[in-house]
Amino acid sequence: MVVAVGGLAGCGISQQQEVQIGAQQAQQVNSQLPIIQDPTVNRYLNVLGDSIAHVTARRDLDWHFYMVNTNDFNAFALPGGYIYINRGVVERADRMDELASVLGHEIGHVVLRHSVKQMEQMQGANVGVTIGCILTGVCNSGIAQAGINVGAQAVFAKFSRGDEAEADAAGIDELVRADINPNGMVTMFEKLLAERQSQPSQLEAWFTDHPLEEDRIRASKDQIAKINPAILRGLTSNSTAFNAFKARVHSLPPPPVAAR
Repeated sequence: MVVAVGGLAGCGISQQQEVQIGAQQAQQVNSQLPIIQDPTVNRYLNVLGDSIAHVTARRDLDWHFYMVNTNDFNAFALPGGYIYINRGVVERADRMDELASVLGHEIGHVVLRHSVKQMEQMQGANVGVTIGCILTGVCNSGIAQAGINVGAQAVFAKFSRGDEAEADAAGIDELVRADINPNGMVTMFEKLLAERQSQPSQLEAWFTDHPLEEDRIRASKDQIAKINPAILRGLTSNSTAFNAFKARVHSLPPPPVAAR
């Protein structure tokens, strides 16, 4: 299955085109990956995601948030405001601000139009990549064997270290504006670093796509240190709604068993 990205060569990609590309890709992703359909889970995820997205410069987009039913730790964003997180992100998050930090990072990629800029740089490319494997790690667990191809490599090319750093920084700014404690980004990185050291194979997909957590922890701490402590003290780290949401996710049937 190939997403057509034709008609874009030789000119910049407009927001309308970006949204159309994202919607088409989302339709394919949702038909191929095991998307959790639980209304309670999806309602909370979209409320939390919207609370962050609507304080950004791209609040006018129609944002969509989905959870993929796999315990792998990863998340990705499609152009135009389609954000996907794996169930493994929620299972590893102990507080609302940790989950929000992952959403904020992916929202940052969309706000900064990183995928769009890559498409503009590689217009006319027709190199397919399997996003199920590269972005979600589900191929490693045998869930998605069909593979989802897109018509331009840039749509799902790995972001540069610079792009990742920009998305982290944007995410921290977004969290503060949404009245969420940005320290959740630091503690999530620290949690991933500890898990990488104890179980490196469990996080292969994440570490293939993202810079080392040591660098991101340092940069995030430096950025947060510049925020007025009085402002930080007034930000939310957790909520009863998040605790109920996590309990609901945990109560769902386990993800599909990996095919070996």
